Amino acid sequence: MKYVADTSTFLAVALQEPERSWLIKVTEDQDLLAPSVLPYEIGNALSAMLKRKAIRPDVIEAIWRAATSVPVELAEVDIYAALLVAARFNIYAYGAYFLQCAVEARCPLLTLDVPMKIVARQLNLALVEPQ
Repeated sequence: MKYVADTSTFLAVALQEPERSWLIKVTEDQDLLAPSVLPYEIGNALSAMLKRKAIRPDVIEAIWRAATSVPVELAEVDIYAALLVAARFNIYAYGAYFLQCAVEARCPLLTLDVPMKIVARQLNLALVEPQ
């Protein structure tokens, strides 16, 4: 099976968050898919963390390497359709790209982002969640 994984999942693994073990286990024999903006979204999240002083500049390379070492297929998504999702649910386009990717690929969404889960349910998307 294939899952669409969002930025929160890659960062949770790279930053050794509490969900890390579960994420590794649940994706062990799965293929991962994400919109092609994933590396840019990871970079944006890391720069925001630097700005908030949540991470130090000397660890950025290790976090980047860990986050981008996870095998994932990057896919183009219909940006206009994603913008319609963003407008309908009053969310940022970056989140809508992941939701639209799951819609187009007909794959379950793997996210730790609670507001994204709410929108995914409203879009009738399957979610990968802890049992």
